[in-house]
Amino acid sequence: MIRIELQIALNYQIDQQGADFVFNIHAAHTASQNIIFENLSLSQDVPTQIHTDPISGNRYLRLTGLPGELNVSYVATVDLIHHYAAPYQVPEVAVRFLPPEVMGYIYPSRYCQSDRLLKLANNKFGHLPQGYSRVQAIRDWVLSHVAFTSNSSNSNTSAVDTLIERVGICRDFAHLMIALCRALNIPARFTTGTDYGADPVLGPPDFHAYVEAYLGDRWYIFDPSGTAIPMGLVRFGTGRDAADVAFATIFGNVQAHAPVLRAWAVADAALGTQLPHHCSDALSTDSGVRPGAFVQ
Repeated sequence: MIRIELQIALNYQIDQQGADFVFNIHAAHTASQNIIFENLSLSQDVPTQIHTDPISGNRYLRLTGLPGELNVSYVATVDLIHHYAAPYQVPEVAVRFLPPEVMGYIYPSRYCQSDRLLKLANNKFGHLPQGYSRVQAIRDWVLSHVAFTSNSSNSNTSAVDTLIERVGICRDFAHLMIALCRALNIPARFTTGTDYGADPVLGPPDFHAYVEAYLGDRWYIFDPSGTAIPMGLVRFGTGRDAADVAFATIFGNVQAHAPVLRAWAVADAALGTQLPHHCSDALSTDSGVRPGAFVQ
């Protein structure tokens, strides 16, 4: 088991009209991600509403900020219970057997234009044996063909843009990998978390975007940017692409300062916790969704 301690601090300056916020900074509630402790604090005394999506476990905090400074602080202790599998035992799932809740992740979306990458995906990966190894090959190809470069993209950058420019940040790597997977009818979703284990040369910890692909009977973790230790990723949200799970969506005139994050692991034999580490197993923090079939 992995235990991660999180600290997130956000700071905003709101103009005289006030502003509405939707945050996705709470650790998601899942069967494999247990929230031992958490606390949210605001510098303004304003009403808040937290909604938990019953399917994804995503948690959205809504509030209206008053003019002036708004500080948002979230701390949590999260235990991760991973499912491990031998990669050669993890198959792809034919479209006809996909559970209904997975189907939405094989279609193109705003930032993942899989319909424009069909030829590339089939030329590069169509001949490979199906299964976890083919998805890993897509991840490795994206990692080797895109350079991680801070401030190299913006909120409009799509998978096709990243393919052309060959530079990006974690969200751009994720969008490109997702688009290539979907072009091969492999369900893939955009996942947000924290970058525990990131290379120090990339700067301080930040929100992290990675990929989960549906294989066998569950969603497996892939980090196409190669900047994190997947075993240490705490899930905040999952969606079709970044548009679904931005850590902050703001409606109003607001000046935002850079978020400040800390994430560290607790290794304690008495608790049965260990430090995250790279491993060759297929990893998942998803409880599993049994494949089905059409019934006439």
